[in-house]
Amino acid sequence: MTGTVILELMESPATTNDAASAKLEAAAEDRELVRKAKAGDMDAYDQLVRRYQERIYGTIYHMTSNHEDANDLAQETFVKAYSALKNFKGDSSFFTWVYRIAVNKTINFLKQRKNRSFLSLNDLDHNVEHDQELVELVSQDTPRRDAGLTELAEKLNEAMQKLSEDHRMVVTLHDVQGLSHEEIGKIMECNTGTVRSRLFYARQQLQAYLSDYLK
Repeated sequence: MTGTVILELMESPATTNDAASAKLEAAAEDRELVRKAKAGDMDAYDQLVRRYQERIYGTIYHMTSNHEDANDLAQETFVKAYSALKNFKGDSSFFTWVYRIAVNKTINFLKQRKNRSFLSLNDLDHNVEHDQELVELVSQDTPRRDAGLTELAEKLNEAMQKLSEDHRMVVTLHDVQGLSHEEIGKIMECNTGTVRSRLFYARQQLQAYLSDYLK
């Protein structure tokens, strides 16, 4: 955690302000696209889909470990979002709203699926490369370190599979997708304290499951 704090302290105010401004601008653009989509502008909705389909797909894939299932669920997410768009009040951002639909669909799918496959983390996006705790995990000097990241990915696959859906989801959204605690709280409909405690518990469990590998 110390490394994370240091990285946050090193971040310049200008960078923070730029990121905040970009997020506000994106949210304003989303609101306008939603307004047009509600009025029947399919091009506007297509733009919303293009903005978020990659991240929605990535989240679902990391939960299901199946490209076909991820494609189907992502498509179903945007179809459902469009059909429910008239009921979208704008209390949250479109981003948060559609993510919530994807999360709920995926969790329901996992509960219904009898034979769960191992979750693949082989194609983690670039956000993971900047997560201090995962970087430290990969960099630690262990007897098996020379085996490379492939073996670590396999161990993470097994460890992630042992987590509950909720704990696996919070790790996926935070450590893989790079979402903030606040964003995850809105998506999973819980407060940030719950998000933090779930993330802490999940990481503790992962460390326990990986303890033999790290010796």
